[in-house]
Amino acid sequence: MDKSIPLGRTKRHASARARREAWVFLALALPNIVLIAFFTYRPLLLNMYYSTLDWTLGSMDAVVVGLGNYVEFFTSGDAEEVLSITAIFTVATVGGALVLGLLVALVLNKKVPGATLARSAVFAPYVLSGVGVGLVWLFIFDPVYGALSWVLRGIGLASPQWINDPNLALVMLIIVYVWKNLGYCAVVYLAGLQSLPKDVMEAASLDGAGAFRRFWLVSFPLLSPTTFFLLITSLLSSLQAFDIIKIMTPTGNGTGTLIFEAYLQAFGAYNRAGYSAAISVVLFVVLLAMTGMQLRFVERKVHYS
Repeated sequence: MDKSIPLGRTKRHASARARREAWVFLALALPNIVLIAFFTYRPLLLNMYYSTLDWTLGSMDAVVVGLGNYVEFFTSGDAEEVLSITAIFTVATVGGALVLGLLVALVLNKKVPGATLARSAVFAPYVLSGVGVGLVWLFIFDPVYGALSWVLRGIGLASPQWINDPNLALVMLIIVYVWKNLGYCAVVYLAGLQSLPKDVMEAASLDGAGAFRRFWLVSFPLLSPTTFFLLITSLLSSLQAFDIIKIMTPTGNGTGTLIFEAYLQAFGAYNRAGYSAAISVVLFVVLLAMTGMQLRFVERKVHYS
């Protein structure tokens, strides 16, 4: 007796199963899709619309100016200053956190007493509130009452005007932001170092490679996926840094990155919501372009095996 299942019935069962799986997927994913659309894409589209308006925050009237806000931003001289500050801050903070984080990870990778406590201490600043970090470091850098000025006076030196000097204010922010984020880079790099294949490292050692050559020619290339991940996440984080900048330099003073300039234009003395929205769109385009370039070009140099 032939007990084989007819082909048509098999296809119907497969089709019914596929429909059930599709409904289950839709039921699980739809709430998240709705929330993302409402709280992410809807504000993004509204912000793009607001960027075409000459609108004062709080006013009931707005005038459509099209691309006028963008033209004003790129022709008034604001763009050169803001983009320069953003580039300097981003490159310095990302590069500093990656380099120092890798060096700290190499130290923490040693099996010595107290290593766990040291790892926790290094990572702690990353999870602290940016407002709290900014307030503490604002006291440290205070040219009159700060801890740093007290140390400098003890060796006969005057404290620089960190807060009042636009150039030093940016340096101050870079130092604080690197200090806060290097623990994150160090922990991620440490995880990467501990996952390196031991047989490869032992083979390099048997071939006579010293510690530096083993790191530069073996370990560092194998860490390229970790570096690539940190490069993207740190870059996006630095471009969106706000809390520490707001606390330490509330009026800008040479620290007006794109996101902070957008805040100052909307909620500072100008109340120019439309112009602020245009700057926010520029920031969005920069974030999108930087991420796309990294995925397109930088990932080619990543070794996943």
